[in-house]
Parts: sequence; structure tokens; C-alpha cells
Amino acid sequence: MKILLTTTSFQDTPGKHHELLKNTGFEIDELRGPVKEEVLLPIIHKYDGVICGDDAFTRNVIKKGKENNLKVISKYGVGLDKIDLDAAKEFDIPIHNTPGVNQITVAEHVIALIMAVLKNIPEEFAYTKNGKWKRLIGTELYGKKVGIFGLGKIGKELAKRLSVFGVQLFAFDIDYDDNFMEKYSITKTGSVKSLIQEVDILSINSPLTKSTKGIINNEILDNLLSEIIIINTSRALIIDQDALFTALKLNKIKAYITDVMDEEPMSENNTLKDLDNVYITPHIGSRTFESVERQGSMAVENLIKALK
Repeated sequence: MKILLTTTSFQDTPGKHHELLKNTGFEIDELRGPVKEEVLLPIIHKYDGVICGDDAFTRNVIKKGKENNLKVISKYGVGLDKIDLDAAKEFDIPIHNTPGVNQITVAEHVIALIMAVLKNIPEEFAYTKNGKWKRLIGTELYGKKVGIFGLGKIGKELAKRLSVFGVQLFAFDIDYDDNFMEKYSITKTGSVKSLIQEVDILSINSPLTKSTKGIINNEILDNLLSEIIIINTSRALIIDQDALFTALKLNKIKAYITDVMDEEPMSENNTLKDLDNVYITPHIGSRTFESVERQGSMAVENLIKALK
């Protein structure tokens, strides 16, 4: 059988996931994703299975795959927003992902981003690298109101870790684990709007779906009661990008810290990167040796089960 591997995290990180894939005996082709539709369409007919990242598995790609050899798409990672799930169901192509393996790594990344910005670490690094000794005034995390939009596996791991910093925790989700909320003293809010108006810092940990796309919009950002820091390690399009840019330009948002962009790799023309109150990491929230090995191994195991 012939397999296409596109996830760069899998390819770039040593670990047992490589040996596991090699031992399948499958013929493996590698591409460096994210791979666009126009690249996949001429080649998808050659493959029995795919281990993918955030590649464009559109209806056209899935249909062409099904007409030939494609039997399974194994997603490295959790988010399925780049895969046309309706088409996969229509053409009977099973989709597997790797839930429950990256939440610790992503939660740690959120905290690292928060602390870096509160303590002015990116700016101070830049000053000292340039031979300057400019001492900025930082801010404590202690006592801040922190909101978590999406209290799933990642959101819960984040709440556990934030609880030791002496913050007040708030959350919004479509479903609540009341025992968890009580254990970590998390206050429920009735909507994304009410959550944002309540907190100093917002972490977005909700999946991108039809109902969450653009849920943080101009109406919400126009009515912020105070400056807020927003951290996004989920998906860029949960926030309306035009509304985000406007709010940042008007300093309604104190800082936007993101690990995800609407186009990845980031376009050179992306307007966010030139704003002083925007901090961007290149989608590395789950890119640690430990997490990659866990995700990669599960993606391979899902592939094997589906094909054998």
C-alpha cells in the first residue's frame, strides 16, 4: 500500500512514530504541508491512505481519492476544519484524528505566551541583543481575571495550571463539567461576549466550527469595557480578522498573542505582523518532542487499523 505523509511536525521530529510507520511496510511518500488543493488533486489517486496535517482535503480531493485508491485520512492533530467532513461521509472515507495527546503541551504554550508578554520578554530580548539596557515595567499575572473560551481537554489543562498563579478563572463553553468547574473555582459565563467583558486575559481554546467561525466579531470587540489581552492557540478564524485588525489599531485590544494565522505559512503581506501589539508564533503550540511522538504514533496506529 502507498501512503502520503504531509505533516511537517511528524517529519521533523525524531521519535518512535517514525519506526512505527516504517514497520508497516507501506510505501511512503512525503510532502511538506500544508498542501493546497491544486497540489493534492493531481496525486491523490496514487494513495491508499494519508497522514495529514492542515492540508486542503476539499470535496474535490476526497471525491477523486475515493474514485481511485483512497481508503482513509488519518489526521495528525485534533482540528478537522481543513477536511470536508460532509464529503468524507458522502464518499465513505473514514477520518481519524488524535484527541487527548497534545493538551499539556498546548496549555504550557499558552502560559509561556502570557508570561512572555506580561514581562515584556520579546522586547527585552531585542533590546539586549542590540546592545541596549532598556528596563521596561512588567505586569503580574497574579490577581488577573482570566477567561477560557472552550473548556475541553486543552482548556481544562490550562485551567489546572493557571489555578496555581492566583488568578480568577472564568469560562464559556456549550457544555460544562460542573465537578471540574467547582474544583478549580471557575465561574461560568453565558456567552462569549459576557466572558470577554469580564476578563483581563482571554485564551481561545475552542475548535473552529460553523458556529464558532467569526464568533468574536466587530460587535463584541467594539463594546469591550477595557483593554484585553487575547491569546489564540486554536484557529485564527474564530475571530473575524477585519474586526481584529481594527480593534488592534484602535488599541481596544492591549495585545493579541497568536500561534495560528488565517493563512499558514503566514503571508508576507499579512497586516497583523506589523502591529506592535501583536505577537505571533508559527503554529508550534503542540510542537514538542513528547507531543509529536504521541500524536504521530496515534496517527500511524489509526492508519494501520483502518487499512488492515
